[in-house]
Amino acid sequence: MLNPSSNPADVIIIGGGPAGMSAALVLGRARRNVLVIDEALPRHRVTRESHGFLTRDGVSPSELRKVAHEQIAAYPSVRFIQTVAANIEGNDGAFQVTTGDGETYIGRKLLFATGMKDLPMNMKGLEDVYGKSAYVCPYCDGWEMQDRPIAIIAGEHTMHLTRTVAGWSNDLAVFTNGSPRPEEETNELMRRGIPVYDAPIREIASEAGETVAIVLEDGSEIARTAIFFAPKLAPGSDLPVHLGCDVNESGTMVVDEIGRSNVPGVFGAGDGASQKYQVAAAVAAGSMAGVGINTELLELDWEKRILNP
Repeated sequence: MLNPSSNPADVIIIGGGPAGMSAALVLGRARRNVLVIDEALPRHRVTRESHGFLTRDGVSPSELRKVAHEQIAAYPSVRFIQTVAANIEGNDGAFQVTTGDGETYIGRKLLFATGMKDLPMNMKGLEDVYGKSAYVCPYCDGWEMQDRPIAIIAGEHTMHLTRTVAGWSNDLAVFTNGSPRPEEETNELMRRGIPVYDAPIREIASEAGETVAIVLEDGSEIARTAIFFAPKLAPGSDLPVHLGCDVNESGTMVVDEIGRSNVPGVFGAGDGASQKYQVAAAVAAGSMAGVGINTELLELDWEKRILNP
């Protein structure tokens, strides 16, 4: 049923992470009526610190969210509700979003800032160290892991991740976890002094979240104190596809430089519409999407002013 207690929003933002909150801030300052639907389960909650975001380097994800909510609260036209978006109908100018608790909200424009979600890791011990001594982004966490003995577990992304992590440590080892690797890649790694271990991984040995060793099925234990790995990800929501939004092979929304999708009135920002996976990048994308959405609304309102002087 329609929620009789709320007026139609100018913008409904689905997802309250860095991208969604950045867009909400821009739109709130533009005096737009904004509703943010946020499940409050951000992907980066497993990490102790967020890095690479100017003026907030080293802040915890929870503190980042707290400060963002406090600052957005200065703009009363922005509301947050903690729930999930379960279904969306309608089109540009009159989208109807039904939440998991059965309420329906109407918005003129939509912004998906739903990010990505981690699929099960299926590697014993990896969850114990994820966000403590095992990471996915060297730009976010490489400084803290610099000069450590680092394990690279990345499947088809091995060469790219190894080259990147090499900027922070010379002590690298690649673990294929039993997956076949092209012989030329293995030879290149070995020529550069990077050992390659082909046996499947039995478990990640750790103490209090700190990696101690990679234990292989053949009984070998290779001492490592840090891990960079390529996670398996899925889109945080399938609703963009339900609406007809174009996505790429990874499920990421295809958007232009201001976050506009191929579906009129629907925008995307953050990890679910990019593959940069950095807080600073998500904040920037959310800001640009907020400006893009407001520009469309200004144009519509300007036309109405001409038609209805």
